[in-house]
Amino acid sequence: MSPRDVVVLTNPAAGKRRGGRVRDHACDRLEQAGWRVRHVAGRDADEALELAHKAVAEGPDALLACGGDGLVNLALQAVAGTDVPLGVLPAGTGNDVARLLGVPLGDPAAAASHLLRWRPRPMDLARVGERYFATVLAAGFDAVVNERANTMTWPRGQMRYNSATVAELRTFQPLRYVLDLDLDLGDRSETRTLDAMLVAVGNGPSFGGGLRITEGALVDDGLLDVVLVKPMPRRELVRTYPKLFKGTHVHHPQYERLRVRRVTVASTGIVGYADGERFGPLPLTVECVPAAVQVLA
Repeated sequence: MSPRDVVVLTNPAAGKRRGGRVRDHACDRLEQAGWRVRHVAGRDADEALELAHKAVAEGPDALLACGGDGLVNLALQAVAGTDVPLGVLPAGTGNDVARLLGVPLGDPAAAASHLLRWRPRPMDLARVGERYFATVLAAGFDAVVNERANTMTWPRGQMRYNSATVAELRTFQPLRYVLDLDLDLGDRSETRTLDAMLVAVGNGPSFGGGLRITEGALVDDGLLDVVLVKPMPRRELVRTYPKLFKGTHVHHPQYERLRVRRVTVASTGIVGYADGERFGPLPLTVECVPAAVQVLA
């Protein structure tokens, strides 16, 4: 294999500051294989995005994102619509994009070996305005939990989200949604008004560290999967939650899946999150952009 020139964009603080260690171990493996590696790291998200755009404009063989899903999402904004492939060195807590691409978790050398196979392939992205995401837009109970967790300073890590989940379950009520759907069957569109615990829009199948909310979503079919979880008692919601890790919630009678090219999701007082990042208050319009990016997968 010919040597590659790659840029590694790192969030050193990712995964309780694992980012720097993952970068060093993985890049040792890449350099041993003859790859030429250049490192960039921003002091904040704005600077990191600027560095990513600058790196891609210089035409490297690939941009590698070393961090969590937030950093990967940032890197997507720079590579989408270009010929520069994106590779992922997972170092966060969720790592759902790495799961999507089949990158080994918890083993930087194995993740580097995955990239060394050099198998670029096209992947769809979802787009809200001018901003892309790879995995799932959360727009219900899960998004409310994210909002609460972001206001908390303790506990840290996954326990913060567990605490926010428990707190929200005490008072959460089904939400009223209006969905404008461009369905995958011809040019048919439909507007639906309904109550639901959550609505999720998936380009890929999982979010939140392996919760397979949009089980069955494919990243190369030119479509988005819209999942509705309709009203159920809070106790039933708690019972159903573990099934998300295996995708077996799809058999629940309150579950519904729609396949669309574009959807507008509206609900009062809800903020949408995608790839773990805050995308803004509803309503949000999400569209599929087929083959928007090349990925090492």
